[in-house]
Amino acid sequence: MTLNEALDALNAAADPARAAEMAAHHKMDRPYLGVTNPEINTLTTAWRQALDIDARVALADALWQTNIFEARLAAAKLLTQARMRPDEAAWELIQSWVPEFDSWAIADHACMAGQRRLLADPARLDQVELWTQSDNIWTRRAALVITLPWTKQNFPSEAEIAARERILGWAAEYVERKNGIIQKAVAWWLRDLSKHAPERTRAFLAEHGAQMKPYAVTEAQRNLPPVEEAPQE
Repeated sequence: MTLNEALDALNAAADPARAAEMAAHHKMDRPYLGVTNPEINTLTTAWRQALDIDARVALADALWQTNIFEARLAAAKLLTQARMRPDEAAWELIQSWVPEFDSWAIADHACMAGQRRLLADPARLDQVELWTQSDNIWTRRAALVITLPWTKQNFPSEAEIAARERILGWAAEYVERKNGIIQKAVAWWLRDLSKHAPERTRAFLAEHGAQMKPYAVTEAQRNLPPVEEAPQE
């Protein structure tokens, strides 16, 4: 599978009318083809099955560099796989994309690919922590989106709890920033955490909620179960 063959396949599914709507919605100056997410999924599933890991990484790199919206989504989907050995090249490529994030959809798809690589090697959190100090708002946001798997453990190990607390430390530093992108990222992390660790979520909000935007607090609390009242004697 060459880059030209991949682009031909994407162009075959293009819809100019949908492309115009997507350009207006995403508001970023890049080419849009109007290909739906299910259509991209179908293509990239076939490409993953046909290509070895090195070829997938090479194609993902080439697709990303086109700056075409659907090509960047396809690049991320090519690398969204739980088991991938070796995966160092894939992780390095995903990391190289992070400074170029500029929109929700592309960033979130790339972070979904990165989540698998972090779960495969949690020591990579050391590298993600560096993103929290970036001047780029989207890079800072990515540190929370890519670590969302640590919100989802019902019975976390000691190592998973330590990682979760580490990430909550990043979130605590973030709440001082009133930027909407950052506030929504913190709220998203807490909202997902509340399904599995409601008391930890409440503790974070009790300590830091006053620094958060009201809409972010509301979103963070959205899935919290009601507090059970102590029985009266």
